[in-house]
This record gives sequence, C-alpha cells and structure tokens, in this order.
Amino acid sequence: MSSGATEVIRLLTVRGETLAVAESLTGGLVAAELTSVPGASKVFRGSVTAYATELKHRMLGVDATLLAQRGAVDPQVAAEMAAGVRKVLGADWGIATTGVAGPEPQDGQPVGTVFVALDGPFGPGSGSAGGGKVKPLRLNGDRTEIRMESVRSVLALLLKELAGEQTGNERAQDTERNGGF
Repeated sequence: MSSGATEVIRLLTVRGETLAVAESLTGGLVAAELTSVPGASKVFRGSVTAYATELKHRMLGVDATLLAQRGAVDPQVAAEMAAGVRKVLGADWGIATTGVAGPEPQDGQPVGTVFVALDGPFGPGSGSAGGGKVKPLRLNGDRTEIRMESVRSVLALLLKELAGEQTGNERAQDTERNGGF
C-alpha cells in the first residue's frame, strides 16, 4: 500500500465522504491500492474497470460520439469517466484513468499518453471548471512503469484536492477563532 492511498483513505474518513474509481489502462490497480489500506471499506464504494472502449459508454455514460471521434485516450473521456463512476456508484468523489501503456500506440496517441481525472463536490474557489479536473501526463518507461505512475498520479490528484480543501477549512476556522471573518 502506498502512502498516497493511506492518506486518501484517512482524509475521506475524516470528511465522511466516499470514493468510486473508473479505470482503463490501470486495469484495477487503483482499486487494489486503495483496498490494501485497512479501513478502506468505510469510504471506498467500488470500481468499474472499463477496459474496452464500448464499456466506457455503456457502464460509465461516456458520450458515444466523443468516443467515436476522439477514441478512449482523451481528456474529456477521462472527465466523463470520473463523473460517470461517481454517479453510477453513488460516491462523493470519482477518479478515473485512461491512456496508452503500450506496447503499441492507441487511438493515434503514443505510448505514455495518460489522462487522470477527478470529479467531486468542489467547493468555492477550488479552481475547478465544470465540476471536474483532468491532468494530462506524458510518461516514460515500460508498460508496468506507466501503469504504476498512472495509479500514483490519480491518487495524488485526489489527495491534492482533499488536502487543499482541508487546509482552506482549517484556515477559515482559525480566522474565526481569532476574531476574523
């Protein structure tokens, strides 16, 4: 288990929020990383491994026209996967991975092209546009290295959001305690 997964589970538990995962290139590795943490069952709703492109539409609600025009390795596809799994599994947060781990290019994208996405209850001032965030990655290494870095990156994206929101709340509480606004 990684420290990223441990911290994600801890923060979600403290906040009383839940998480769902949609995976493509990582094939269940994100879910495995999260569920290796003791206590994960309090916050982890489940995952959908939509490895085949048509399953991204059927199970996660990704727009079929988008998939037909751009393929599965696309930032908007990643965003729709995260939003879709959040909705389908009834979670507060949804995260997603899609990309090319190799050995061959896919959908016109080179090996190492990855998009990780996050959808959740973003607060005011979060910098989120349209309810979700997508981070493009250009990774080097072999198939295993690309997949493992994708897991680390999607957990880091969620962790940054969770820790950032907590920090903002802590600042607000401290200001109130000290007579500020």
